[in-house]
Amino acid sequence: MPAPFDDLQIGMVTHLGATVVDERALQAFIQAFAPDWSIDRGAPDAMVFAIWSRLDTDAAAKWPQTKRVGVDALRWVRNPPVGELLRGRMTVMGKDPVGEGKGIVIAQHDLLDEAGRLVFSCLTRSVFAR
Repeated sequence: MPAPFDDLQIGMVTHLGATVVDERALQAFIQAFAPDWSIDRGAPDAMVFAIWSRLDTDAAAKWPQTKRVGVDALRWVRNPPVGELLRGRMTVMGKDPVGEGKGIVIAQHDLLDEAGRLVFSCLTRSVFAR
């Protein structure tokens, strides 16, 4: 999972993987991109997005997804602290065939903490092979 476009069903859920908020990575990110941010506040929103993006990119490398055409409705709920385990998941929300060889998949992406609480979410539109 995910499967080719025609095998995907609305409501299907796939896991994007998991990662821990690494202290050295967080310190480096803050130094480079958010120098006024304090590490005790957890990962800044931009780093949370980067963590989701990395999990999504790694998972999508194995899928018949040929292009990401949109990321919308971004929502940050909390800033996870150092050492927090984050898990990504994707839920197929809709799909639309586009010709013989491809289709658009609309998906909800969530980044959850160890307790299953929402950390970040967004909607994506992607082209999948048929």
